[in-house]
Amino acid sequence: MTGSNCTQVTEFSLMGYTEDPVTQVILFLMFLLSSLVTILGNLGMIVLIRVSPQLHTPMYYFLGNLAFVDLCSSTTIIPKTLADFMSEKKSIAYAGCMVQVFTVDLFGVTEGVLLAVMAYDRYVAVCHLLVYPLAMSPECCFQLVTLSYIMGLTNGMGQTIDMSNLSFCSSSIISLLFCDISSLISLSTSDTTLSHVILRTAASLLGVSSSLVVLVSYVAIISAILSISSAKGKSKDFSTCTSHLTTVNIFYGTSFLMYLKPSSDSSKEDKWTVVLHTVVTPMLNLLIYSLRNKGVKEALNRFIKIK
Repeated sequence: MTGSNCTQVTEFSLMGYTEDPVTQVILFLMFLLSSLVTILGNLGMIVLIRVSPQLHTPMYYFLGNLAFVDLCSSTTIIPKTLADFMSEKKSIAYAGCMVQVFTVDLFGVTEGVLLAVMAYDRYVAVCHLLVYPLAMSPECCFQLVTLSYIMGLTNGMGQTIDMSNLSFCSSSIISLLFCDISSLISLSTSDTTLSHVILRTAASLLGVSSSLVVLVSYVAIISAILSISSAKGKSKDFSTCTSHLTTVNIFYGTSFLMYLKPSSDSSKEDKWTVVLHTVVTPMLNLLIYSLRNKGVKEALNRFIKIK
């Protein structure tokens, strides 16, 4: 518990930046390029799925929502980061910090659950094709997507309420590019035992359970594909899963490095792991699905020819 002479900080200093001006300019240009590719590309993906009848299937319905989540998650951090690269005072108000905590945790969990839903969709398509239209009906797809957002919203609200109940009276320096829960917990002058429990529990329940759904689904999918005698059939079934599997590996790999590793001071590796997870991953998701997904490429070619 903090004493009665505690003066709550009104803003946090973001010190996850290099002090070298040339490096700052290079990073600014890299972040700007990443932002433009992510925003314009995911908007384009959403529009393409909406206007292409051949993409009006459960898999692309989920992909459209994934593009929306990536679009939202990138715009919660990158604009502020770009502004800070050009500013001498790299700080964020207390209220803005809480907003970042909420949005990062909202869209982070939503994306994890969506990826699990997409794995389940691929499992049903490969292993139970005859019941696929019934199992993945429009009503069922809507309910699964709604569940993803509800779980993300619940996590975002819970983590934000917990962070807002902490006191910050001494140091206000965050060694990252944005307000991360682990950094805030380490700065707090309150008893953070409950906060650590909430963070680890949420990461374990939501992150590990979602990843288990993905793992079990792909074990069943790979077993089913290996049992197919035709090499062409194996290639066709596996090609529908490669884009999603690549995205899953990137998302969960960086997530576990961020939230399930042992507590430690923010090192240079920690900083770049956070950047990879929050800034680069949304762009990679887009590139993976646009370059490796046959349905998306065919729809894009058809759309260009029509125009």
